[in-house]
Amino acid sequence: MQAIRQRKSLNMTEGPLLGKVLIFILPLVFTNLLQTFYNAADMIVVGMSSEPDSVGAIGMTAPFVNMVVNVFMGFSVGANVMVARHIGAKDDDAVSRTVHTAIAMSLIFGIGGVALGLSTARPVLRMMGATGKLLELAVTYTCIVFIGIPFLSLTNYCISIFRAKGDTRTPLIVLSATGVLNVLLNLFFVMVVDLSVEGVAIATMCANAASAVILLFILRRDTGACRFSFRRLRIDRYAFRNILYIGVPAGIQGALFSLSNIIIQSSIIRVNNLVAPAGSAYQPIVKGNAAATNLEAFAYTATNSVHQAAVTFTSQNLGAKKPRRIYRVMGVCFLVTTVISLIFSSVFFLFYDPLIALYGIKAGAEGSLESIATSAAYQRLYCVLLLYAPLAWMEVGGGVVRGLGKSLTSTVISLIGACLLRIVWILTVFEHYQTLLSIYISYPVSWLLTAMCQFAVCFFVLRRLLHGKPQRSL
Repeated sequence: MQAIRQRKSLNMTEGPLLGKVLIFILPLVFTNLLQTFYNAADMIVVGMSSEPDSVGAIGMTAPFVNMVVNVFMGFSVGANVMVARHIGAKDDDAVSRTVHTAIAMSLIFGIGGVALGLSTARPVLRMMGATGKLLELAVTYTCIVFIGIPFLSLTNYCISIFRAKGDTRTPLIVLSATGVLNVLLNLFFVMVVDLSVEGVAIATMCANAASAVILLFILRRDTGACRFSFRRLRIDRYAFRNILYIGVPAGIQGALFSLSNIIIQSSIIRVNNLVAPAGSAYQPIVKGNAAATNLEAFAYTATNSVHQAAVTFTSQNLGAKKPRRIYRVMGVCFLVTTVISLIFSSVFFLFYDPLIALYGIKAGAEGSLESIATSAAYQRLYCVLLLYAPLAWMEVGGGVVRGLGKSLTSTVISLIGACLLRIVWILTVFEHYQTLLSIYISYPVSWLLTAMCQFAVCFFVLRRLLHGKPQRSL
């Protein structure tokens, strides 16, 4: 613990970039993968229970849970940007005010998330097409998860503060420990107590609570400007406004992305109802899609780590008034994220059989539920993961634009290119074909178009900065 407190923050505004980006990213990749492992552990362990629809129930709740969570978690992006910018400008007082405002916001928004989630869970899941046993399992899991949202909120805001000062190792150490706790509790509640979705939801809530308490304790022992004190816990109007200015567009973007995924999930349930025999023991396409989506989450969190690096490095160098260095930040992040996407695509392509088997999905006789579930997982993995690089490029471009203070611009581009396009696709292409392939191909198409627009904005803004033209934050 002493070593964690004494670790120096990463200097992002001077010296070679590639090594520093890797130092920042690698612990962050593992940290994000651990957070993703929470949900993966839920699904893998619950697949060992006596409830065959449990994997599908957890998988189908993800778009709805993410829609509510992202409204509040998006504000942590604003905290990341503003803390990093003040650190780059060496304004310790502003750093402290922003840190305490961010933590206060995390608690307020976390409580708001509980109220919103619990009040809307059943009607939204029913609207998505869930019925009968699948609906009841999904509602049970979702409600328990939402009760623990304040812990998840505080954890994410604390992590954003550590990232802003260049410390990605501390969250890795903490989440490694709580990740082990999560898995052990999953096994206990499912294998010993004989619970199903409610057991893994309780385990995840406990792990998030432990993460929040430990991270906040470490911030209390910090020796720099990011030190947390309960006496200073209050909302600073200037810091609050700036965090919202960056965070609101990020939150809206995340929520609307999840809304498009809810529409997609509803379409997947429609395909399931067309294909699965009446009175099936479980919903095979829902289960196969849930397993493949959970595997994709590992690739996404890795590439999103580069997005976080792009936001933080860009913000610090903008605060230090070094726009030319931001070009180099963008180039290095672009290279790293491309390599990461290719590695994950290769791994999933080579080992998809044993990977989806972890979720209880194995090949069966033609026309069987096992065969339908396996086919659904394969189609999603092939369509999405083999064409994953455009998403990685989109993440870097959006991160640089957001770090430059153009959060609203980044949001508008992402919503039009990757959200609205998918909704239009579902309402047109899918309505004509009504197959899984017609749904899944919308992902790489929307990623590529959005990535091209994000990079165009990056170059436009940086060129204006280099020519000394005043910039408006949009």
